[in-house]
Amino acid sequence: MSQLSARRALRVLKALKGATFTGISNSEVAKAIGESPSNVTRSLDVLIAEGLVLRLDNGRFAHSVALLQIAQAHADHTARLQARMTETTQRIAAGSLS
Repeated sequence: MSQLSARRALRVLKALKGATFTGISNSEVAKAIGESPSNVTRSLDVLIAEGLVLRLDNGRFAHSVALLQIAQAHADHTARLQARMTETTQRIAAGSLS
């Protein structure tokens, strides 16, 4: 995949944001990112093959469960780190950092 097509695929992923259940059409993605529908189709095909996008029963496109699992893993990791930082801050405030 060329750098240009990789960038396009990433822009497609961004354009799908907020449409997990309803999806978004190829032409809507194309308009949102300023690309031709044929270029968007190529990017969608790659993203589908990689398991990051799926085609819904209504023919529209959305982030796949696998991509949502990646996002959830990030959120979980961030929450764990935040809890550790809060605990450390509380220990510092209490003067008992060990």
